[in-house]
Amino acid sequence: GATLAADEINEAGGIKVGDDYYKIKLVKVDSNELVSPTDAASAAEMAITVDEVDFLMGMIRSEAALAVQEVAMDYETIFMVCGSSETQLSQKVKEDYDRYQYWFRVTPVNNTSLGQLNFLLVKMVAQQVEAQLGKLSKLAVLAEQAVWADAIVTAAQSYLPTQGIPVVGVWRPSDKATDLTAELQAIKASGANIIMTALSGTVGIAYGKQWEELKIPAASVGINVMAQADSFIDSTGGFGNYEMTLNVYARGVDLTEKTAAFMDAFIEEMNEAPTYNAGTYDALYILKEAIERAGTIEKNNIVAELEETDYVGTAGRFVFDDTHDVKWAPGYVTALGVQWQGGELKGVWPPADGSWYGVKYSGIVDYQLPPWVVDYWT
Repeated sequence: GATLAADEINEAGGIKVGDDYYKIKLVKVDSNELVSPTDAASAAEMAITVDEVDFLMGMIRSEAALAVQEVAMDYETIFMVCGSSETQLSQKVKEDYDRYQYWFRVTPVNNTSLGQLNFLLVKMVAQQVEAQLGKLSKLAVLAEQAVWADAIVTAAQSYLPTQGIPVVGVWRPSDKATDLTAELQAIKASGANIIMTALSGTVGIAYGKQWEELKIPAASVGINVMAQADSFIDSTGGFGNYEMTLNVYARGVDLTEKTAAFMDAFIEEMNEAPTYNAGTYDALYILKEAIERAGTIEKNNIVAELEETDYVGTAGRFVFDDTHDVKWAPGYVTALGVQWQGGELKGVWPPADGSWYGVKYSGIVDYQLPPWVVDYWT
């Protein structure tokens, strides 16, 4: 995402600051963050002190993003997260603005909002379970052992039962687990007919494969970052159809007037569709506009302009709240629910009928219960 945006901006002349134009130079840093938050922090410090970068952008693993946040704030370097959802990151802006003012989150929405999104998708699936199967919903939670998922698991256990969706159990595999047979068989034995996932690591591939291969009789819905990628079905050996996950982009779904052109350009350049962390594309344009409004590369002036952001990008309308989190709401950034159907990733939420606050996107199709789930319960 950042590569595409930088190329476009540079080809158009760059970033205008007063009478001068600046070109963007991307410095790619291997954070090793999925393995070591300490490595990520060291890599960020090297980028700032040796490569002399002016801005940091990226990160997916929240534990590492928290470590990098401290390094960036030590050096008063603007750090725009594009991948990590942990609310602790934005809470620090509220608690100590002077130190953490240089931090912003562009994508995804924070894990509190992700939890609410998860529950909206679960409710949609629960309606289909009850309508098509004539069964009351029973939910199993499968969430990786990672800090970003903790709040979602806790909220699911307290909130969903109040909505008539009892939680029959919680399973927490490693984010790198390669065999979930025990967890999936236990979920089957629990009587669950829905599995709510919170998976960002490679465990999502093993899960998608074994969930269909073992014909676990529970519809899968939630967050599976691996299932956002075009390569998911290949990575699972042809399994994983009917897996449903949150995402930002889907082929044929136009979130704004900029989405289609971005999707076409990204697919042409990368030979695959973007996942949510390609939001670095919008982040770079947001940063460009803030710098140009500030008329200077002085960081405090840029922070002030970032706080005034009201930008329609490829994923929606971007506005930051007082904790520098991107705003999630109808008319702003909404995210999508997507499902693998017939080997293709389709947008299925917000519902095509506009029943979620009147939000409608072209290209949305109906959600489908997995046929083996229907067969098992009927």
